[in-house]
Order: sequence, then structure tokens, then C-alpha cells
Amino acid sequence: MKIPEFQYLFNELKNWLAGKGLAGNELIYSYFLIGLVAVILFLFVTILVTRQVFIVVVKSAKTKSDWQKALFEFRVFRAFALIFGAYIIYNVVPYLFVYFKNWHFYALILAKIYMVLAVMFAVNAFLNAVVSIMESSKKYADKPIRSYKQVAKIVFYIVGFVLILSIILGESPVYVFGGFGAVTAVFILVFRDPILGFVASVQMSAIDLVRVGDWITVEKYGADGEVTEINLTTIKVRNWDKTVTIVPSYAIVSESFKNWRAMEESEGRRIKRHINIKISSIKFCDEELISRLQSIDFLKDYLRETQAFIERYNAENTVNPNNLVNGRHMTNIGTFRVYAEKYLESNPYINKELTFMVRQLQATENGLPIEIYVFSKEKALKRFEEVAADIFDHLLAAVPYFDLEIFQSPSGSDMRNFVRRGDS
Repeated sequence: MKIPEFQYLFNELKNWLAGKGLAGNELIYSYFLIGLVAVILFLFVTILVTRQVFIVVVKSAKTKSDWQKALFEFRVFRAFALIFGAYIIYNVVPYLFVYFKNWHFYALILAKIYMVLAVMFAVNAFLNAVVSIMESSKKYADKPIRSYKQVAKIVFYIVGFVLILSIILGESPVYVFGGFGAVTAVFILVFRDPILGFVASVQMSAIDLVRVGDWITVEKYGADGEVTEINLTTIKVRNWDKTVTIVPSYAIVSESFKNWRAMEESEGRRIKRHINIKISSIKFCDEELISRLQSIDFLKDYLRETQAFIERYNAENTVNPNNLVNGRHMTNIGTFRVYAEKYLESNPYINKELTFMVRQLQATENGLPIEIYVFSKEKALKRFEEVAADIFDHLLAAVPYFDLEIFQSPSGSDMRNFVRRGDS
């Protein structure tokens, strides 16, 4: 509706009241009250009709989609309908307050501010709907969309604040923006975290550092779990024990952290654990031990082939058989390593295409470590731990069959037994 039409309606109202014999203050206040009531009713009907028109147009679409649901969920239609209402109020104020010159100025300022707020409210609802649609899409589900939404909102709120301030001061928005140069340092100080968070979000998205759904470990902040939300200034992590840790976004870029996504996308999860063997139990295999080990299915072929090779080597080199140090002989620790390899090769949950080895580490005061370095096909934490536990349950139980001992620091009861034996 155009301004002349508003003028015509208010002139008709004034003439109608004058025809009723009203004059002076009675005419002025009656004109204002009746006009105000009429504007409120007209405003209500306009907003309601505008909203319903939007809804009907959207519902008329043949296919239902996520964007329709989001527009309704975040009340985008009601928000845009308020803009029409603000436009009406702005055009009505000059005629409604025609007899109130002092109020007219302030009412016009309030009407302009209401228009700015209505636009901000509508844009806020629209941004929420757009972000909701993008987050429901597989293409953007793992991107820090909320960070960009928050940046857009901050920028838009700043613009809205400047416009409102310029309306109140009666100055151009350019003038108000120019005045911000004097408070730039304060502005940067106040918005330090959002600025750093925005830069970090851009970097995380550009080089794909972190996605929603990734399992990350940030030791400094005690975070060890799944990323559930990436905001402008923070990253929310649900830890393995269901607690929640908040990590600053810029910490992901500026500090060290571990992302387990590569492991989850690979063909296996690493098992890297060792068994400490008591060094004093390591020895050459005698005939009795070899005879016992030949009953182990995994070692039958190995023992036969290795024993034949050793006998041939020692015979060719005329080795003195009276001392096992001479020539070549099998050891119980080496045979145990071979057994561990054969056992792991038979395990259907181990990926043989990835790194696969059983190795010795440097001997320490805690014995000789025999390390298992393989990859489990099971990557989910529970199944992974079950696979690893089954492997070491078996190997720990198998160690005594090779006349080996597991290194274990003496406990209190061990020391008491030692003292008793010494006394006796």
C-alpha cells in the first residue's frame, strides 16, 4: 500500500470524527486512539496474511524436502512477515502522530529502529534454517558450518548496531563507521577469541584438520573423544567416559593434537604391545625341549626344517658338539617369536597386508621385551580391545611351554617368602 493511500484513509478518519461534532483535544485524542487501534488490527491482519501466503506457496511444492522442514522449524515466514509490518508502521507514523509534533520525531526513530530489528530477526531465522539444511546434508555434515554462521551473524549484528546508532544520532552510517577507527584496538581485544576462532575454522576447513564426528585427543585440555560440535570459538568433544570437554578452536591449529580419523579410514587399527621376558630364562633349546615343542602344530614344520639346516651347517663346519655355544642352535626365545608369528598369521582378525612383525626391543632392567606390532581388522574400540586381549591372553599362557618366564617385579609376599627361606 502506498503512502498517498494511507493519507487518504487518515483524512477520511479526521473528516468522520469532525462530522460527529468533535473538535479541539477531543478530536485529536479520538483521532489518535481510533487510528492506533485501526493500525494495530491492520498490522496484525497483514502479518498473518503475508505469513500464510508464504506457507501456502511453500506447501504447494510437489516434493517435500529438508529445506521446507527447516523453514517451518525456524519460523522464517513469520520473521519475513514482520518486515512488512515494519514497513507499514514506518509509513503510518507521519499520519498517526500528525497532531503530536513532539512525539512525531521519536515515533519515527522507533519505527526506523523497528524496521532494522525486523530485518535482523528475519536474516537470523533464515541463516539458522540454511545452516540446519546444510548440516543435514552429507556433503556438509562434517564441516564447521556453525562457525561461518556465527561470523555472518556477528558481521550482520555489527551492521545492524551501526544503523541503529546512526538513526539515534541522526548521522550517516558512514560517519558512525568512521568513528570505529578510534576504538579498533578495543574491538580487537573484545572479539579476540571470535577472530582467532574464525581464522582457525577457515584453516581447519581448508586443510581438513577436524570434522564433526572425528575422534580426537588433545592432552593439554584433557579431551579424548568424538567431536560433536564445531563453533566459532570452541570445539565440543564428548569424551569416552561421556563427559564433555570444550577446546578453543584456535588450539587445534596452534597446538598439537591427535586425530584418529586416518586410522578409522584405514584397513586396520594398530596393536603395539610387548611382553617382558625374564632374561635368565633365555637358553638354547636342548633335545628334550625340542621334542616337547614338536607337539605344537604351528611349530612342526619350522622345527623340522630349522633342525635339518642347523645339523647340516654344523656338520659342514665341523662344529664341536660338546658345547652348545659352538655352531648354530635354536633358542627358546627365538622359537617363541616364530610361534607368535605363526599364531598371529592364523588369526582371522589380523590384517596381514599392513605392517606385521614380532620383534625384540632393547633389553632393560625389566627384561627383554618381545613386541607384537600388527594391525587389527576390528577398529571399533570394544572389538579392538577384545582382539588384542585374546592375542596376549594366549601368548602369556604359552610362554611357560618354551621354558621362558615373564618378568615381574617382586611383590610384598615374594619378599616375605624369600626372607622365610633365608631364615630356614
